[in-house]
Amino acid sequence: MAGSNGKQKTVRSMLLSLGVTALAAGSAYLFIPHDDHAPDLKRVDYRVELLTARRAAAYPVAAPQGLPDTWKATSVRYQADRNDRWHLGFQDPEGQYVAVEQSTQDSADFIDDASQGAHATEVTQKIDGRTWTRYTGGRYDALVLKGPKGSTTVVAGTASFDRLTAMAQALTTS
Repeated sequence: MAGSNGKQKTVRSMLLSLGVTALAAGSAYLFIPHDDHAPDLKRVDYRVELLTARRAAAYPVAAPQGLPDTWKATSVRYQADRNDRWHLGFQDPEGQYVAVEQSTQDSADFIDDASQGAHATEVTQKIDGRTWTRYTGGRYDALVLKGPKGSTTVVAGTASFDRLTAMAQALTTS
């Protein structure tokens, strides 16, 4: 019977160690500050990049005009060496992401990349007399417009279709 007493002590020691570890982890969780809110993103000024893109691109570059200040521009870039690729990212009033993407890249590849793999639906909608196609996906939803001079415009993000539509309505090329 001496052997079974040793096994009981080993199991008891393991359970005590597990309890002490769980207690330490719980205490650390309670006393270490953590914030579940999204970080406050810095607003960027995209005017210079927009002027550059509009001078250089082979198509009319779009940017929103007249959006309320509750829409915050957070990222901008123009890449002439990547098929005149234009990107303008925003945080909408609800904290969701909305991006305007344009390029002369092959439209299927560009749409797949800009929409994070979203797929075309049968749903279209008229916005300012132009027909946009809705795309849905696991990460982003999108509105897609095939435009002049071989360009494609994608308004995509985590925001609702209402917010994507608001961005598309605000787009101007002048």
